[in-house]
Amino acid sequence: MLSFYLTILLVVLIIIFFLKLYPPFGKSPSRVEVNKYTASKNYNNNKFINPSSTSMKISLEDSITLIKDYLTKKTNRKPGTFLPIETNQWINNSKAKVIWFGHSAVLIEIEGKTLFLDPMLGKAPTPFPMFAGNRYSEKIPIEILDLPFIDAVLLSHDHYDHLDYGSIKKLKNKVGMFYVPLGVGSHLVRWGVAKEKIDEMDWWEEIQFDNLTFACTPSIHFSGRSVNDRNKTLWCSWVISGETTNLFFSGDSGFGSHFAQIGEKYGPFDLTMMECGQYDKRWSAIHMTPEETVQAQIDVKGKILIPIHWAAFTLSLHEWTDPIVRVTKEAAKRKVEISTPKIGEAVYIQTDEYPNSNWWS
Repeated sequence: MLSFYLTILLVVLIIIFFLKLYPPFGKSPSRVEVNKYTASKNYNNNKFINPSSTSMKISLEDSITLIKDYLTKKTNRKPGTFLPIETNQWINNSKAKVIWFGHSAVLIEIEGKTLFLDPMLGKAPTPFPMFAGNRYSEKIPIEILDLPFIDAVLLSHDHYDHLDYGSIKKLKNKVGMFYVPLGVGSHLVRWGVAKEKIDEMDWWEEIQFDNLTFACTPSIHFSGRSVNDRNKTLWCSWVISGETTNLFFSGDSGFGSHFAQIGEKYGPFDLTMMECGQYDKRWSAIHMTPEETVQAQIDVKGKILIPIHWAAFTLSLHEWTDPIVRVTKEAAKRKVEISTPKIGEAVYIQTDEYPNSNWWS
């Protein structure tokens, strides 16, 4: 009997050490850093909180139906062939533009600066990509080693489909600065990013980056990369304002009044990149439906909407084309302008024509 308990103890210790030592899990903020977060209005009872009461608990009944649906629903959850992409056609073109890499990874070139938002460029959003399926496109528009110098990376939160260990390791030496919500810098430091290259921000904080202004704005979501770090780091959306350009990036979010608040304070926006995908009624509080995406676009006072958070990974039960089909239908119904670029296709800002083909059909 003693040997049995010793075996259990050994297994537990191995798991604990593994969680501490395996780099992709990242690192939770230190006690010193946590003490700083107590000054934030968004921090309570040793964790970050949403701007309004948000239930993220899935009932036992929902858990059972979720497992059943995953096992039995035969929906078209991923494409049958690799998705088409555009490659490198925008290199050495100085026009202000946005290039979507699939899911929520977006490269932006505006006013002499190159920015990368949520650069998850790996094969799968998991700490164990060697055991997971590949992304929907066979390759990305431009490989990390071939990317130009990135003046700044902006991260929305620390989930695996937005913050990727392998991508950061390859990117870090060609990035000038990292702007992240509170706590996320701890992961980057563990992965070899110098502390002086990281700025952590709270909601509604602004920072000047030469001729650009970055504003860290609210979202309704959660965070965590391991079993014991739920909501130990903050999540956010981003406003990027220049002398002639104003952009909004939603990150991951459920629908809420924060969109109208952002629109009132920072809008109107020339172009927005809005979450549209990986939703389900069982987690509706933290991921918008396509119809809510259109309403959020109206609330933030956006001109052109690029739907993101789809076309790379299967993280929900809906058909892989459901987000884009529904959001384009709702946008047409409500007279909201929308752009639907292929992965890697440049969307030029403040022009009269935008990519708008039904390439997924």
